[in-house]
Formats: sequence, structure tokens, C-alpha cells
Amino acid sequence: MDTLTLEQVKAKTETIIEWSLVLYNDDFNTFDHVIDCLMQYCDHELTQAEQCAWIVHTAGKCAVKHGNYVELAAIGTSLLQQGLTIEIE
Repeated sequence: MDTLTLEQVKAKTETIIEWSLVLYNDDFNTFDHVIDCLMQYCDHELTQAEQCAWIVHTAGKCAVKHGNYVELAAIGTSLLQQGLTIEIE
């Protein structure tokens, strides 16, 4: 059995942590705008973007992207600049 050093354990733990970019419903962005933003910034296909938009509309929020914090922060900044309401959880 291999023995891991503390640094190796930390590195493995850090790579496992996955964050979610959560989009929240609002009363001013249109479905088309939300869908376009999800396709442009989150690399969603049309169907996926439409489904996320409907989930946001009906449930109030939807995790639209998962990944590391740095990647999601960059995407989140772009979505915020487009007037969308997001959080990284």
C-alpha cells in the first residue's frame, strides 16, 4: 500500500472540489437573452440552454455550469456583465 504525504493528500483534495455556477431568476432578462448568454459563455447547446432557462424560471435557480472556482469566476463575471444574477456555490 502506498503512503501519501500531506502535500499529495492536499493536491488530491483540491482537484476533487467542484463548484457550481448558479443562475437565479429575475424579472428583467428575457428567455432569449438568458439562452444566448448560456450558449455563449457556458458553451451550452441550444436545448441545454433552453432547459436551464425554464428551470430557472420555474424553480428560481439552476446550476448551469460545474468546475473549478477560477474557471467559473471568469464565466460568472461575463454573465454578471450581461445583467444575469449568479452565484458560485
